[in-house]
Amino acid sequence: METDATFMTRAIEVAERARYRSSPNPWVGAVVVADGCVVGTGATSPPGGAHAEVVALADAGDQARGATLYTTLEPCCHEGKTAPCTSVIAEAGISRVVAAVTDPDPDVAGGGFAALAEARIDVDAGIEAGAVEEQLLPYLTHRRTGLPYVVLKLAATLDGRIAATDGSSTWITGPEARQDVHRLRAQSDAICVGAGTIRADDPRLTVRDWPGAEAAAARDPRRVVLGAIPEGAEVMPAESHEGPLEDLLVDLAGDGVLQLLVEGGADVAGRFHRAGLVDRYVIYIAPAILGGDDSVPMMAGPGGTTMADVARGSFTTVIRLGGDLRIDMVSDT
Repeated sequence: METDATFMTRAIEVAERARYRSSPNPWVGAVVVADGCVVGTGATSPPGGAHAEVVALADAGDQARGATLYTTLEPCCHEGKTAPCTSVIAEAGISRVVAAVTDPDPDVAGGGFAALAEARIDVDAGIEAGAVEEQLLPYLTHRRTGLPYVVLKLAATLDGRIAATDGSSTWITGPEARQDVHRLRAQSDAICVGAGTIRADDPRLTVRDWPGAEAAAARDPRRVVLGAIPEGAEVMPAESHEGPLEDLLVDLAGDGVLQLLVEGGADVAGRFHRAGLVDRYVIYIAPAILGGDDSVPMMAGPGGTTMADVARGSFTTVIRLGGDLRIDMVSDT
């Protein structure tokens, strides 16, 4: 017999369809179930379009009456660019709503569940909450902290070097790892590099070289350069920022940036790390060794003076990409 967890897992899978198109709205999945069968599915539309619950109810049609709606995030209860999802759910005749996590947005924050209960709809929350927390982490972080979710990406040799002594770094990793970087860019609303990286590499910082259906819906991230931008750079158009990093994050969050990808250079990586602004470290490790102490380390600037200063974390993902490894770490603090 199918369980609540099984149907919620299906909703989580449906939500992935919206991962590359819905921001700054959360990528939500919804499934309508009647008599143990899925009769409707939906994912968040691009900004201004219908939310996942409304799409799923439209897909279910008359079969939604008396059915159960599974949704990865608490339905909204306020008037925005679209009508409140709670009103649409009640009008469709849904008898029960199963949600994974509460929406921390101040306009919702439990109000959606309360509106459903007032409409005499049974509500169960917390089903597969851990998986959805991970899937929606950039959105949830943005709403809880008022800041973007910051991902620091680096590609390094086995001995922790991101460039040779002459500054060259093309290519440390293989094509599979580089394709994964483009997927990471597509998941991000903005990308940040230092002016030194622009001068040395003149990167485009666009989403490309990434096969798959999701690539067609992917958007290039907003591009931010720390420092002055050289004329004629491939990165143009881009914006320059020369103030404190904290101010940059506040400004980006206010503009709807849910995830910021930091890609640029040892100096920028060191600045974000020392400021304690990194939520996730994504390190691509190649089976290569530069050797010596004169090549470029992953992070420039002062480090910890004793082992008590070590920034501890936890590995969340270790996967093989061709001949390289991708290692994800989140801070324990």
